[in-house]
Amino acid sequence: MAYFIESLRQMLGAEPTRPDRDALIPEVVAIYKEKRRHKLSKEELRAIEEAHERSRRRHKWRNRRWATLIVINMLFVVSYYFDVQLVEGALTASRVIGFHMADLNSALQVMLAYKHVVLNLLIGTVTVFLLWVLLGGRTFCSWVCPYHLVAEFAEKLHVKLVEKKIVKPKTFHRGVRTFFYIVFALLAVVTGYTVFETLSPTGILSRALIYGPGLALLWVLALLLFEVFVSRRAWCRYICPIGLTYGFVGTISPLRVKYNVESCHHEGDCRKVCMVPHVLDATIRMRSPDINVPIGADCTRCGLCVDICPTDSLTFEIAGQKKLS
Repeated sequence: MAYFIESLRQMLGAEPTRPDRDALIPEVVAIYKEKRRHKLSKEELRAIEEAHERSRRRHKWRNRRWATLIVINMLFVVSYYFDVQLVEGALTASRVIGFHMADLNSALQVMLAYKHVVLNLLIGTVTVFLLWVLLGGRTFCSWVCPYHLVAEFAEKLHVKLVEKKIVKPKTFHRGVRTFFYIVFALLAVVTGYTVFETLSPTGILSRALIYGPGLALLWVLALLLFEVFVSRRAWCRYICPIGLTYGFVGTISPLRVKYNVESCHHEGDCRKVCMVPHVLDATIRMRSPDINVPIGADCTRCGLCVDICPTDSLTFEIAGQKKLS
């Protein structure tokens, strides 16, 4: 229950709850004390990180994710181009071998706009809901969404420009995303039109890949330029309601990232690469409430933190049972 509540708080924009140092469990206190007595030098930390850098596992989960995302989106393209009717439609709504599937946020927008639910939409929504319960909710964002992939490259450009002091990064309160979530829902109800679907770069890119480019791609380009020169991953962090919808699903998902405080050296590389670094607050020294901590449902399960961690303190697991390798 505590995990569920904390995940919801963070998704809605609240800062992570920081445990009272005096209330930390004895086992965790003992671990932190031992680390203080045997603190690694900068040279020792650098040696560990360099050894990990040379490891073939350095980009394991990232490469798996990129391959999965490309294959899923290309299935739509190939099916349409060759008219094989294997996968019809786009990411927002589709039929897979004749079986209806509907993106959860798109389905919600349609229901609110048209104020009734057709059977095929209900079937597609339930199917996708069950699928993403198993796969981890916001896994959709990093493993399926085509905008996430192009935004990832825009993010790399942004980071380089910041390092060279060419741009000054701008951040916003994460609660803005909750505000936009409510606004898009109200617009659907009031106008009877799925306003968000018109603006969603996920839908625009998916349709452009399948049916060909259109003027809507200029909007996607404008978003990417904003993220390169103004605010890192602004759309995904502060606006997109898709991530919030799938985050709610992720709160009950058995697939998650787990953090182990015992093996962590708190070097902070995981938070530097994370798109939603607030979910990794437990990796900061003296902030872990337990020895093993499940990372919150706002986590996209992209695997970047798992890849970069030199001591395997962050791993994928299935509901505290099985570690995924």
